[in-house]
This record gives sequence, structure tokens and C-alpha cells, in this order.
Amino acid sequence: MGRAVLSQFLTLSPRLSSSLFYGRLGSKYLKRPGFIRHNRTINGYNGAGFRCCCSVSLSQPAVPETSSIPVRKRIVSGVQPTGAIHLGNYLGAIKTWIELQNSYDTLFFIVDLHAITLPYDTQQLSKATRNTAAIYLACGVDTSKASVFVQSHVRAHVELMWLLSSATPIGWLNRMIQFKEKSRKAGDENVGVALLTYPVLMASDILLYQSDLVPVGEDQKQHLELTRELAERVNYLYGGRKWKKLGGRGGAIFKVPEPLIPPAGARVMSLTDGLSKMSKSAPSDQSRINLLDPKDVIANKIKRCKTDSFSGMEFDSPERPECNNLLSIYQLISGKTKEEVAQECQDMNWGTFKTLLTDALVDHLHPIQVRHEEIISDPAYLDGVLGEGATKAAAIADATLSNVYQAMGFLYR
Repeated sequence: MGRAVLSQFLTLSPRLSSSLFYGRLGSKYLKRPGFIRHNRTINGYNGAGFRCCCSVSLSQPAVPETSSIPVRKRIVSGVQPTGAIHLGNYLGAIKTWIELQNSYDTLFFIVDLHAITLPYDTQQLSKATRNTAAIYLACGVDTSKASVFVQSHVRAHVELMWLLSSATPIGWLNRMIQFKEKSRKAGDENVGVALLTYPVLMASDILLYQSDLVPVGEDQKQHLELTRELAERVNYLYGGRKWKKLGGRGGAIFKVPEPLIPPAGARVMSLTDGLSKMSKSAPSDQSRINLLDPKDVIANKIKRCKTDSFSGMEFDSPERPECNNLLSIYQLISGKTKEEVAQECQDMNWGTFKTLLTDALVDHLHPIQVRHEEIISDPAYLDGVLGEGATKAAAIADATLSNVYQAMGFLYR
């Protein structure tokens, strides 16, 4: 879900709009005999969306439960280790992740394999991966509740991607908006195949863990919809009775994940353009607040951020995108309701509000910065966390991968 991730687990990256409609791609599979239709109810998702409260997919195959202990729904998410983690990543994904880990079985990973789809600095990849993990831990990811690991440390991600690629129509990938936009910017001759197949790896990241929900930003809608369509396609082609005849469990191979979109903060906008998303890849660092920015840098960025000439402060005015963005940031950082912020700030001028916002940002980010420094200064601790997380994740991923190999007819190993 900038090139963030899964994510913003996948804070993972890409730009999407819902040109891939659920009914158009999936109906041909749903109408065929023997296909199990899944619950697809999604609020405001256009058949594939992500920006609201979403239902959990319950129509998945499962081994009959023998325990009375309730099984938590599983959520996966990831972020790319490229560029500095900024306020948009934090408010749009990380902060939500912290809250979700208390109610769900959660897996969080740094998607380093996604980071190489465009030219990158090989000398910085490993360092950036460790730094990203440290930031997530500093923000409050609790390793007793969530597994934190590096994508490339669980090799099943790449194996499943290849298997899924064999079932992915090239036309589905050609419609991906992110590929069109980034290939246009880079020039066709400079674009690698990985940028085109990126969504298949993202699908692998999600489907490996039989995920119920995937928290994603507005710009990841299309990619998750492809994941859902691909899960259903593989379930139809290789699952059910076909799989059972090969000695498998039968039924669906993959759960079809639902999108989970926070009600606010999922799309924090640039400080220099209220109509553009805050992004790691924006050329000007002035456009974003990085989580590790020192106090004076934060104050300077807020002081210089784009505003307007209107009096007072108000939410949701189409003529005031910057005002709406800054108020939303203050709301999320302060923990206040939208109504409380509107009441507090309605008569403020820009100078007064900018001071208020700066103080709130500094106070909120300072403990994160202190904790990050502690973690990054203890490499043994960080390596231990990532190693334990990878071990737990591999146990789940390998079981899924084994089922896929079996259902697709491979010789047992």
C-alpha cells in the first residue's frame, strides 16, 4: 500500500481505483456448477473496496472445531521499507494496526520483496528493513499479540506467487492502475516485470495466511479486489471435489479476504497539496511529517504548510482541502472526536491553529522517537523479534502452500 504496503500493511503501496469490478470478473466463476459462492457484502466498496467497516468472510472451508475457545479472525498487513515512515503511514495504517491487535490474530510484515519493483539502493535495503520494523515496534505493535517478520524470511511468499501467477489472466494485471501510472513515469523500457506482477505477490502475502480481513488504504482497493478474484478463481479451478480426488480436504483452498478500512485517517494528504496523498515518493520532504522528524523540523513544516485565505476552520469544505486535512490530522493525533475539534477550532486563525497542531504532533511523536532509538540500539532484541515472527508465520504459510501444491497436482515432497 507513496509505495507503502499492505498496507499501509502492505502500508504496501500502489494507486488504485475500482476499475476491477467484482461482478465483472467473478460472475463467470460463480455461475458454474459446484462453485461455492462467498459472502461479498462490503460497505462502500464497489464490489472491491476498502474504506469503511467491512464484514468478515465466514464462508471459508474449515476443519470442524473441537474446542469451545472462540477463534479470532486473522488480519495481515505490511509496509515497504522504502523512504521514511511518515504521518500518513502512521495514521492510515500503523495506529489502526495497534488497535486491531487487541481483538484479532495479527501478522505484520515488512514487505522487502515489494521494495525492489522499482530501482532501489542495495546498500540501504537491509538497514531500511530493520528501521521500519523498529518503528512499528516503537509505535506499539505488541509481539505477544502480533507476529512481526520480514517478508523475504518466509520463502512461501515467493513460491505461492509463482503458483498463483499460473492462474492469473494477464488482462487482470494490465488493468492495474498502479502499473499504468508507474510504468508511464519510468518509461516502458525501464520497467521490470515485477512491477506488473506486484499484485500477484500481494495476493500471495494475503492468501498464504488464510486472512479474514486486510486493513488497506483507499489506494489499494483494486489490488485487494484482484486478490479476492484470484482466490475464487483458484478455488474454482483446483478446489472442491477436484482437490478431494487428489487426497486433499476438499472445499475452498483459500479464504476470500474482506477489506477493512478505518473510518478516518486512511488517506492523509500532503502538506503542500491538500488534494494529493502524503507520500514517501514525493520529491519534497516538506510535503510530509516523518515520524522521526525532530521538534524544530515538525514546527517548520507546519509553519510553511499550504493553507488558504478563508477565516475560521472547518471540516469537509470542497473549497478547503488543506483545512480539512490539517483538522483531520489534529483530530487523529489528539484522540478527540470530529465534533470536538470542529467546536474547538472553528474560530481560530491559521497562526493559532498551526501552533496547536505543532504542539500536538510533537507531544504525540516524542515517545515513539525515544522508543525507536532504544530498539534500534539493541540489534539482538530486534533480530530475535523478527526471527520469532518469521517462525510463527512460516508454520501457517507452509500449511497453506502444501495444500496448494497438492490441489494443483504436484508430486508430494
